[in-house]
Amino acid sequence: MEIVPAIDIIDGKCVRLTQGDYQQKKVYNEDPLEVAKSFEDVGIRRLHLVDLDGAKASRIINQSVLERIASNTNLHIDFGGGLKSDEDVRIAFEAGAQQITGGTIAVKKPEVFLSWLEKYGAEKIILGADTKNGRIAVSGWQEESELELLSFLKDYHQKGIRYVICTDISKDGMLQGSAQELYRLILKELPDLQLIASGGVSSIADVVALRQIGCQGAIIGKAIYEGKISLAELSEF
Repeated sequence: MEIVPAIDIIDGKCVRLTQGDYQQKKVYNEDPLEVAKSFEDVGIRRLHLVDLDGAKASRIINQSVLERIASNTNLHIDFGGGLKSDEDVRIAFEAGAQQITGGTIAVKKPEVFLSWLEKYGAEKIILGADTKNGRIAVSGWQEESELELLSFLKDYHQKGIRYVICTDISKDGMLQGSAQELYRLILKELPDLQLIASGGVSSIADVVALRQIGCQGAIIGKAIYEGKISLAELSEF
């Protein structure tokens, strides 16, 4: 299983939100590249980079941060946050992303999202499935849709999606453990899905549990920044 640290960007800085609330923002580092290098130095190979300004503006904003990290590290970067147009996706890939994540676009304009899947292939496109009360949430988690999570995942899996980042919003930033039962249920229904768990990871024990469930990756953010999981522990894992 891959460890995937998260760097969330607002105003070019490394921040974390609690449950997606922009009012509950904490700046952890003024320089995201410094943070990315610290991950690479302990053997981390992947990075989940989120343009929170872009998520709010519905267009790519922090491509310069992506380009800087991609140019100065060898990290495999998946990039998301506000990608809504073909131009956004082109900019993200040209700036150095190896994969892009689409969430709201997959709900509101599925034909656009599926055109990206057809153009770039299943290895490049990740479906972002943010869930609240069993339903899909969109627009930076500000809006709950009527779409039921499992039906949503099954539909996109049939259409060729292989990679999914699933975030239980109720867990995100709370440092109270991940949604293990949810991930177990998803993988029971879709055993060949490359499922990347996100939200709530608070200890290495959580990471071990996600590996045992069969998750392909675990995104870790606040637990690292708050010192709940050390870089040394991640290196050993």
